[in-house]
Amino acid sequence: MKVNTQSVNFTADGKLIDFMETRLGKLEQFYDKIVSTDVYLKVENTSTKENKIVEIKVLVPRDKFVVKKQCKTFEEAIDTACSSLERQLVKRKEKIRLNA
Repeated sequence: MKVNTQSVNFTADGKLIDFMETRLGKLEQFYDKIVSTDVYLKVENTSTKENKIVEIKVLVPRDKFVVKKQCKTFEEAIDTACSSLERQLVKRKEKIRLNA
């Protein structure tokens, strides 16, 4: 699986990118036909503490999943976004299995 990362308004450090790639790698346990993943990490200039935004786009054959989460830390946002993607991928796999 290919992971493309873009960080907006800041520079992502190696630890954050390693965490993200490890967490996204676990998605392949739920759906093995993932083509690529695009991740956008953004920092909003707001007064609230929850200013870290993570948007993940997962491309699978004939479909695309997009999840956007906003949290206090990037790790928390990546984790919640991946959990949401896991549920969507499992649902897609069951749907394909029922139609086959």
